[in-house]
Amino acid sequence: MAKLPNDDYDGAWKAALGVYLQEFLALCFPAIHAAIDWTRSYRFLETELQRAASDDQQGRRTADKLVEVWGRDGVAAWVLIHIEVQSQGATDFPARMFQYHYRLRDRFDRPIVSVAVLGDDRPRWRPTTYESALWGCEVQFRFPIVKLLDYQQQLVELEQSRNPVASLILAHLAAQRTRSDPEQRLLAKLAITRHLYDLGYSAEQVRLAFGFVDWLLRLPDMLREQFVQELRTFEEERQMSYITSIEELGIEKGIEQGIAQGRAAGLLDGIALALDLKFGDAAAPVIAEVRELTDVSLLEAILGQIKPAATLDEVRRVYAPTNNAEH
Repeated sequence: MAKLPNDDYDGAWKAALGVYLQEFLALCFPAIHAAIDWTRSYRFLETELQRAASDDQQGRRTADKLVEVWGRDGVAAWVLIHIEVQSQGATDFPARMFQYHYRLRDRFDRPIVSVAVLGDDRPRWRPTTYESALWGCEVQFRFPIVKLLDYQQQLVELEQSRNPVASLILAHLAAQRTRSDPEQRLLAKLAITRHLYDLGYSAEQVRLAFGFVDWLLRLPDMLREQFVQELRTFEEERQMSYITSIEELGIEKGIEQGIAQGRAAGLLDGIALALDLKFGDAAAPVIAEVRELTDVSLLEAILGQIKPAATLDEVRRVYAPTNNAEH
C-alpha cells in the first residue's frame, strides 16, 4: 500500500487564513465577523507577531496570524488567530495563548482579541481559559475557540455552504479520517474537488480553494497521478478546465512549499501565480518588483493581501508603505 506524505495541517491553515480571513471569521467566529467593518481594508502583521515572540519561541514554527481590522465602532483592533493542530497533549496551550496576548498588548498598546482554532482529533480537549492565583492575586484569561472536529456533526451544512472555508474544513476532517488509508483519501479528495465545481464558483475561486484542499489532502505520487487523470476526465465532461490546466504550473510547489517550509523562492512563485490568476498580464510589473524582495515575513504578508486587494496598488502598499496614507 502506498504511504501517505506527512500531513501539514497548520501550514495549510495559516496560508488559507491569509486568503480567506473574512470567510473564516464569518463561518467560525460570526460574532467577531459581525463586529468588524469590512468596508475598510485590513492588513496582516507578521513582523509585529514575530517581535512579540520570546527568544525561545523564535525557533519553533508557529501557525499564528495577526491582523489589524477596524470595528464598526470606528476603533482599530488587532485579532490574534492562534492555530493549534497537533495530536499530542498541549498542557501549556492556555499559558501560551495568554503570553502572546499580553506580550502584544504590552509591546504595542493595542486592543487584542485572541482566538484559537483547534484542529486536533481529541473531542475532550477544549482549552478556553488560563488562570493563575497566589496569595489573593489572581489572573483569569478567557479566549474563544473553534473545534474543527465539531463540524463532523454538520457535514451536510458544510457541503451546502458556498463559503470556501467550509470546503477546507471538509478536507481537514477527511485528512484526519483517512490518515492511514490512501485509497479512501483519494476518493474523498475527488469528491470535495468535484463539489467545488457545483458551488457556482468562478474559475479563479475554484483554483484558490483547490490549492488548499490539495494541500490538506496530500496523496502519494501514484495516487496523485490517478487523481489528476480522473479530475481531467471530470473537467472534460463538464467542459470546465479550471484545475488540470494549471496543475503543471506548480501551484502546490509555489504555495505549499513557500508557506509550509518558509522558503523565499517558493513564496515568490506562489505570489506570482496568485497575482497572475487574479490580475492577469497587468500583474507583471508587480511580480517583477516582488521578485526583488527577500524578507520571508514580508512575502507572506504580500501573499495574504492578494485576496482582499481590489487593485494592484493595494498589493504594492504592503511592501511600499509610504504609499499607504490610510495607515
